[in-house]
Amino acid sequence: MVSRRLFLSSLGLGAAAAAVPALARAQRMPVVDVDLRGSIDASAHGVRPGADDRKSRAFEKLVKQAAAKNTPVFLPPGDYVVSNVTLPDGTRITGVPGATRIVYGGDGHLFAADGAGRIALADLVIDGANRWLGDTVDGLVHFSNVADVTIENCEIQGSSKTAVSLQRCGGRIERNRLSGAAEYALYAVESRDLSVTGNRVFDCGNGGILIHRWEKGRDGTIVSGNRIARISATLGGTGQYGNGINVFRADGVMISDNHISGCAFSAIRANAGSNVQISGNTCLDSGETAIYSEFGFEGALVTGNLVDGAANGIVIVNFNEGGRLATVTGNLVRNLRLDGPYVHDGAGFGFGIAVEADTVVSGNTVENAARWGLMLGWGPYMRGLVVSGNLVRRSPVGCAVTVVEEAGSALISGNLFEETPDGAIAGYRWNERVTGDLATEGSSFAHLTIERNRTG
Repeated sequence: MVSRRLFLSSLGLGAAAAAVPALARAQRMPVVDVDLRGSIDASAHGVRPGADDRKSRAFEKLVKQAAAKNTPVFLPPGDYVVSNVTLPDGTRITGVPGATRIVYGGDGHLFAADGAGRIALADLVIDGANRWLGDTVDGLVHFSNVADVTIENCEIQGSSKTAVSLQRCGGRIERNRLSGAAEYALYAVESRDLSVTGNRVFDCGNGGILIHRWEKGRDGTIVSGNRIARISATLGGTGQYGNGINVFRADGVMISDNHISGCAFSAIRANAGSNVQISGNTCLDSGETAIYSEFGFEGALVTGNLVDGAANGIVIVNFNEGGRLATVTGNLVRNLRLDGPYVHDGAGFGFGIAVEADTVVSGNTVENAARWGLMLGWGPYMRGLVVSGNLVRRSPVGCAVTVVEEAGSALISGNLFEETPDGAIAGYRWNERVTGDLATEGSSFAHLTIERNRTG
């Protein structure tokens, strides 16, 4: 067998084009159907663009043969209508970006894999055509127990469920466009050091990028540099759906430098995820709380984020459920409103930054909060707060702090409160205000230290 690559290296590019067929005829040797990148050209094996999925079996056979030889499959431009394809270990499928389209033909699933070592999809358009997906899969691309998944520079659209569903997988989801999914763009559960970077995610029904675990534990996923927009919550709820990035029970996740806008609930929501870092994100026009760390977590670092437009800005709460230990530093939070997507039976909406336990709040700027700039504690649920060096402007009350019995300690020092007409710092019993301005009148509450704050 004589490959094009061999002739290109020995004869030169111009001579190779003419020499390959002639020399093959002279020596009665077939020319191998391998392109210049070492990929098998699918069209040479009868897998060509077509109007229906009668070629699904040929497609799957070709992929299996190529995987067995550790060789990529190259799909020329066109529409390939296929269904119920199970990808083997070693699958590598590439195409022409924006021109090679794999269209789901219906009646089950499109791509599925289980127990593979490595699978790679690149430069493809994968279109679910909004057709029904069977109960055996959660997504248009559904992989389980694949050690190294690579999906890059693909457009995955029109899934009647989730665009990409990964269970117990590792690898990279990079530089893709994930859109129009009825459920989520990416649902990754029990991941193994997964990276989700540089993707565009938009117009999904119930969530953008979800990093979950069935049981709380180390996850280590990195979610960075993604652009996420227009995430709905068609299933309703009070925050289970409608989030741009959602972490659940996954520890050690890093969420950085994402641009997130127009989410029905949160831009970033971490539920029971410990040691989660949320840094450098831009969060615009969130329907509820822009950045949330809640329930059963220990360790949250929220730093250098920009929040503009939300019902609440940054909320680090649920000490009653074990939520504790955080730093909230260097964030810019502005334009918070009183209305949210449901009737709130607790503190409500309209505050900039809320924290409860073992947390430092420092160097933040809060402007135009409709109710409170800062909210410290809730009822008896407050402990070990250090609140210093923050700027709060244009809020009815600059800082609301709980004075309910059994509340723990808080140090409120060296903050600047400007244009807070109802007081810089006020004490509350739940939602009821019970003090004057503690910044100017002083505090008689033993659990509070209030000093060196400036009002204007």
